[in-house]
Amino acid sequence: MAKGAQKEARLRRLKEEILNFVSINPGCTASQIVAWLSIDLRMKNHGLTPRKVGFFIPRYCKELVWKQDSMTGKRIYTNKA
Repeated sequence: MAKGAQKEARLRRLKEEILNFVSINPGCTASQIVAWLSIDLRMKNHGLTPRKVGFFIPRYCKELVWKQDSMTGKRIYTNKA
């Protein structure tokens, strides 16, 4: 097995799941993404938090863009148009 193969596979799955969720639910927040990943997909052992997802998306998910919600101050994620 290659060095770091499990870490790479976990990163790839996380990226695919985030892109899938945002394409189905445009205008979602990092908290909603984390809730879906942790509860619905049972990815609890990944240690996901909204803050970690907020750092992960700009780094690995270049297909997504965000804008600041004026009411709550949270980032709202959507696909690039």
